[in-house]
Parts: sequence; C-alpha cells; structure tokens
Amino acid sequence: MSIRLSILDQTPIFEQDTPERALRYTVELARRADELGYHRFWVSEHHDSRSVAGSSPEVLIAYLLASTERIRVGSGGVMLQHYSPYKVAETFNVLANLEPNRLDLGVGRAPGGLPRSTLALRRGTPDEDTSLSGKLEELRNYLHGIEPGVGEPLEGLRAEPVPEQPAQLYVLGASADSADLAARLGLPYVFSLFINGDLDQAEEALRRYRDQFISVDGAQPEGILSVSAAAADRDEEAEGIAAESDLFRTTLASGRKITIGDRARAEEFGIQSGEAYQIEHIPSPLIKGSAEYVGRRLQEAAERCGVNELIITSPIRDFSKRIRSYELLQAYFTEQSTSPSTSILSEPIISA
Repeated sequence: MSIRLSILDQTPIFEQDTPERALRYTVELARRADELGYHRFWVSEHHDSRSVAGSSPEVLIAYLLASTERIRVGSGGVMLQHYSPYKVAETFNVLANLEPNRLDLGVGRAPGGLPRSTLALRRGTPDEDTSLSGKLEELRNYLHGIEPGVGEPLEGLRAEPVPEQPAQLYVLGASADSADLAARLGLPYVFSLFINGDLDQAEEALRRYRDQFISVDGAQPEGILSVSAAAADRDEEAEGIAAESDLFRTTLASGRKITIGDRARAEEFGIQSGEAYQIEHIPSPLIKGSAEYVGRRLQEAAERCGVNELIITSPIRDFSKRIRSYELLQAYFTEQSTSPSTSILSEPIISA
C-alpha cells in the first residue's frame, strides 16, 4: 500500500529556544517539507503555553503559504468551540483566495489550553448553546457560500470573499465520538494517535468512521492517522533525541477530559476547572529508532487502521535532527512505494 506523508508541527519551544527561533524553525521545516514532497503541513493551536509558540494558526498559515510553493498548508487544528464560524470562514476564505487549492482547515475538539485561557478567549461573547456539530455545519456552509435559509436570523449572509476553491474541512479527534461526528457530517477525519496512544482504539474509531460515513455531495470517507515519530540513521542515535512525550489525561467530575504532555499542566487544568478531577498517566506513544524501524511500524499502523496517509509530528529538540528525521522517513516511504511489497513486522508498535 502506497502511503502519503504529511507533517504536523506544533512549534515547540525547548529549553534552549526562544519563541522567535521556534517560529523560524517551523517556517524552515515547511520549506524543506515542500522540497521533499510531503503532501501537507499543518500547524496547531495552543494557548497560555510557554512550551509551544503556535497560538494563532491563521497568521502562521498565511506566512507559510507565502513561504512555500506546492505543499498544502493548514490547521491541525482551529479550536472552533471558542470562535464564531462566520469569522473563521472569513479568515480562511481570504486565505483560499490568495492560495487556491492549497488550504486545509482542521477543526479540533479540545480547548487548546487550560480553563483560564478558554475564559479569556470567550470573554465578552454571549453564551450560545451551539454544539460543535452545529458550528461545523455552519462553518462548512459559509466556506462554500451557502447562505442561511429564509426566515433565519442571518438570512442572506455570506462570508465574503467566497473562493472558487474553499479550504478543505477536516474533523480532528482521538475518540469514537469524534469519528462518529465526522461520519455524520460526511467530512474527512484525522485520528490523533499521538494524543490517544492506543492503536486498538484508533483502528476501531477509523473503522466506525468508514462504516457510518454519510456522503455529502458525493464525498467518500477519508481517514488519516496522526502519529508521533523520531527517526535517525541508526537505532542508537535515536535514543535521547526526542523530548519526553508521556501523556497525562485529566478527567473532571463532569466527565470532560483533556490529554496534555505535561503533568503539571494536567494538574493545573483540574485546579482551574474548579471540579474534582483524576489524572491518568499514559506511556509515550512516540515511535523512535532507525528509519527502517520507525518506517516499518508506521506502515503497520497505517495498514491496521486502513489509511493511506500519515501526519507525523516529531518532538525532537535538535532542529537539524528534526529535519533529518523527516528526510529519512520520506526516503523510506518513497523507496517502499517503488519496491515490491514485503511482509511487515508483527510485534506491537505502540503500548497503550
């Protein structure tokens, strides 16, 4: 099976870095990914974090589109629950007119930060009982120039300038609920294994997505797997090149959950919520080793989940080694696509 490779870059700020340098690295990585033949390059949205610089994906996407030539660029993802679908559509419609047929709009279900930042993002806006499903449908309509119906409060409104080639909308998630949402709306779906860490759950969620998919305007199900990986020229070189990537899941008494890569922030999320909470430690889902080792395991994950695209994030401290990791993986999968198929390894690749 031929597998297409893409990148999610979270613009990490490591100990020796500054936000300025981290953002410069993201731009340089996007340019190199464009040269290497990666399919898409996504950036994330995080708030109130001193370890991640990407708080405004829309601004960063505009810069990346202007800095690259071929690669698709987009969000992985915009936290739509905080925003007006109309304003998000306006922003991405401008971008889609500037760079037709290169823009992706991934929408995430997580808050992208702690309760304090969520409160700040929503300050001054009226509380509306609008589900994410409803906001996604509204956003899709605005992207495609579909006006609210007769008799609705916003009848006749359009998110100008409506482009000929609107941004491609994706649902991002790490659970069966997000898979069901994407299937119900007939939208492409990305399962974030680098957040969930359980390959069995990823396989089941993507199967549910395909089985329950409701086609809109003839669309077919498009499932993608997002993974965390670090490749080096030899196995021993991969030891220690990546940041510690264990995960911590905070579950509030109300049932709300968030998964964070830092125990202190997971604790802080619980404290700021004002609810009783529990913290669960999840072993790192990072796959690291030689390009052969990592590539074989990524290939196995793709085949198990029935996807032909992987979005890779690499939490590697040294930027030159981060670039090298992406070069090695692209070379491995390019070679695999031109070679006779071989059997894949059978041992587990990720521990839940």
